[in-house]
Amino acid sequence: QVQLVESGGGLVQPGRSLRLSCAASGFPFSGSAMSWARQAPGKQREIVATISSSGLNRNYPASVKGRFTISRDNAKNTVYLRMNSLEPDDTAVYYCGCNIMGRPYWGQGTQVTVSS
Repeated sequence: QVQLVESGGGLVQPGRSLRLSCAASGFPFSGSAMSWARQAPGKQREIVATISSSGLNRNYPASVKGRFTISRDNAKNTVYLRMNSLEPDDTAVYYCGCNIMGRPYWGQGTQVTVSS
Protein backbone atom coordinates (compact mmCIF):
# COMPACT_ATOMS: atom_id res chain seq x y z
CA GLN A 1 0.00 0.00 0.00
CA VAL A 2 1.05 3.60 -0.54
CA GLN A 3 2.91 5.00 2.45
CA LEU A 4 4.22 8.52 2.85
CA VAL A 5 6.03 9.39 6.07
CA GLU A 6 7.06 12.98 6.72
CA SER A 7 9.72 14.07 9.18
CA GLY A 8 11.82 17.10 10.05
CA GLY A 9 9.23 19.49 11.42
CA GLY A 10 9.59 21.43 14.63
CA LEU A 11 9.78 24.84 16.24
CA VAL A 12 12.00 27.37 14.50
CA GLN A 13 12.59 31.09 14.85
CA PRO A 14 11.58 33.52 12.10
CA GLY A 15 14.26 33.86 9.45
CA ARG A 16 15.70 30.41 10.07
CA SER A 17 15.61 27.34 7.83
CA LEU A 18 14.23 23.83 8.05
CA ARG A 19 14.33 20.78 5.80
CA LEU A 20 11.46 18.32 5.66
CA SER A 21 11.78 14.78 4.36
CA CYS A 22 9.19 12.34 3.08
CA ALA A 23 9.94 8.63 2.75
CA ALA A 24 7.72 6.96 0.17
CA SER A 25 6.90 3.31 -0.44
CA GLY A 26 4.29 1.09 -2.03
CA PHE A 27 4.23 2.70 -5.48
CA PRO A 28 6.64 3.43 -8.36
CA PHE A 29 8.23 6.50 -6.79
CA SER A 30 10.67 7.29 -9.61
CA GLY A 31 7.79 7.50 -12.05
CA SER A 32 5.55 9.69 -9.92
CA ALA A 33 5.30 13.44 -9.51
CA MET A 34 5.33 14.50 -5.86
CA SER A 35 3.99 17.46 -3.94
CA TRP A 36 4.24 19.21 -0.61
CA ALA A 37 1.21 20.95 0.86
CA ARG A 38 0.44 22.68 4.12
CA GLN A 39 -2.60 23.38 6.19
CA ALA A 40 -2.85 25.98 8.92
CA PRO A 41 -5.67 25.95 11.50
CA GLY A 42 -8.89 27.23 9.97
CA LYS A 43 -7.42 27.37 6.47
CA GLN A 44 -7.63 25.20 3.38
CA ARG A 45 -4.78 22.93 2.40
CA GLU A 46 -2.36 24.76 0.11
CA ILE A 47 0.05 23.14 -2.34
CA VAL A 48 3.46 24.74 -1.74
CA ALA A 49 5.66 22.75 -4.12
CA THR A 50 5.48 20.15 -6.86
CA ILE A 51 8.21 18.22 -8.61
CA SER A 52 8.07 16.04 -11.68
CA SER A 53 9.16 12.40 -11.62
CA SER A 54 12.55 13.29 -13.11
CA GLY A 55 13.02 16.28 -10.85
CA LEU A 56 13.52 18.59 -13.82
CA ASN A 57 10.27 20.51 -13.39
CA ARG A 58 9.32 22.26 -10.16
CA ASN A 59 6.53 24.67 -9.34
CA TYR A 60 5.76 26.92 -6.40
CA PRO A 61 3.03 29.42 -5.53
CA ALA A 62 3.99 33.05 -5.07
CA SER A 63 3.71 32.74 -1.29
CA VAL A 64 6.84 30.56 -1.06
CA LYS A 65 8.66 31.05 -4.37
CA GLY A 66 12.27 31.96 -3.77
CA ARG A 67 12.20 30.64 -0.20
CA PHE A 68 11.18 26.98 -0.58
CA THR A 69 12.92 24.34 -2.69
CA ILE A 70 11.58 20.88 -3.44
CA SER A 71 13.95 18.11 -4.43
CA ARG A 72 13.95 14.34 -4.65
CA ASP A 73 16.29 11.38 -4.48
CA ASN A 74 14.81 8.58 -6.56
CA ALA A 75 17.45 6.14 -5.30
CA LYS A 76 16.18 6.68 -1.74
CA ASN A 77 12.47 7.05 -2.56
CA THR A 78 12.54 10.35 -0.70
CA VAL A 79 11.31 13.85 -1.44
CA TYR A 80 12.53 16.91 0.43
CA LEU A 81 11.36 20.44 1.12
CA ARG A 82 13.99 22.99 2.04
CA MET A 83 12.40 26.06 3.64
CA ASN A 84 14.45 29.22 4.06
CA SER A 85 13.61 32.60 5.57
CA LEU A 86 10.71 31.11 7.45
CA GLU A 87 7.93 33.43 8.56
CA PRO A 88 5.21 33.04 11.22
CA ASP A 89 2.67 32.65 8.40
CA ASP A 90 4.49 29.46 7.36
CA THR A 91 3.26 27.79 10.53
CA ALA A 92 1.19 24.77 9.50
CA VAL A 93 1.12 21.02 9.25
CA TYR A 94 3.11 20.02 6.17
CA TYR A 95 2.14 16.99 4.10
CA CYS A 96 3.75 15.23 1.19
CA GLY A 97 1.54 13.72 -1.43
CA CYS A 98 1.24 11.94 -4.73
CA ASN A 99 -1.45 10.98 -7.18
CA ILE A 100 -1.61 7.33 -8.18
CA MET A 101 -4.02 6.40 -10.97
CA GLY A 102 -6.18 9.41 -10.24
CA ARG A 103 -6.31 8.95 -6.47
CA PRO A 104 -4.52 11.40 -4.18
CA TYR A 105 -2.48 10.14 -1.24
CA TRP A 106 -1.12 12.20 1.64
CA GLY A 107 1.10 11.40 4.57
CA GLN A 108 0.20 12.03 8.20
CA GLY A 109 1.96 15.39 8.19
CA THR A 110 4.64 17.07 10.26
CA GLN A 111 4.09 20.24 12.28
CA VAL A 112 6.16 23.32 11.52
CA THR A 113 5.88 26.21 13.95
CA VAL A 114 7.65 29.50 13.25
CA SER A 115 7.82 31.64 16.36
CA SER A 116 10.25 33.65 18.40
